[in-house]
Amino acid sequence: MTDFGLQGKVALVTGGSRGIGASIGGAFAEHGATVILASRKQADLDATAAAITASGGKAAGMACHVGKSEEVERLFKRIKDDYGKLDVLVNNAATNPYFGPFIYAPESMYDKTFEINCKGYFLVAQQAAQLMTNQESGGSVINIASIEGLSPSPMMGVYSMTKAAVIMMTKVMAKELAGAKVRCNCICPGLTETKFAKVLIDTPEIYKHYVENAPMGRHAQPEELVGAALYFASDASSYTTGAVLTCDGGSSI
Repeated sequence: MTDFGLQGKVALVTGGSRGIGASIGGAFAEHGATVILASRKQADLDATAAAITASGGKAAGMACHVGKSEEVERLFKRIKDDYGKLDVLVNNAATNPYFGPFIYAPESMYDKTFEINCKGYFLVAQQAAQLMTNQESGGSVINIASIEGLSPSPMMGVYSMTKAAVIMMTKVMAKELAGAKVRCNCICPGLTETKFAKVLIDTPEIYKHYVENAPMGRHAQPEELVGAALYFASDASSYTTGAVLTCDGGSSI
């Protein structure tokens, strides 16, 4: 039978205190992984980790601003000291502080978006890959991008550019790391009900535009992305690397 189990694996999920990250972290724990959740606020991480533990899983929260190299280095020192390895990384922490025309985007908003969505993914992936390439078993890197990285929506230009970069980052990593048994794949969600996307869902004209372009006629719940993440994290995807999987209700068709 196809093995979607994660028994004995250690997984890091950034942006893991809520939304998509929390759903993926919970599912990984249910399938046997020891899960490390990372985001900026320790209290939120502790609450999510406690919920996973109460359900019988193994989870810990480690605060980290992924756009700050010194914090990422500190995070990975803790991972090495506490666990000695890392089998799965889910790069999920993201931001979108600017919603508006590309030509009027303030430089500060550009810098903040790229710091988290690109530099953050880059820094975390570097550290994870260095661990994984020194393991006989290799590992799996899963980058959460967006369908915005494939086709931009109005008023989402800066965010869309960062997600396009994440898609290319995934392919670069897949090509460079395959020889070390490290697989790198990408999930591109469509509109998903999270705190991050609340303004889009709650703005009638924007939501109408989205559902009219989604053949399934609705947005996603965070747990609907879990299956894709489990596939990429587990041995079920042992011959899959460099893939870009859309989970968008058909919006990108």
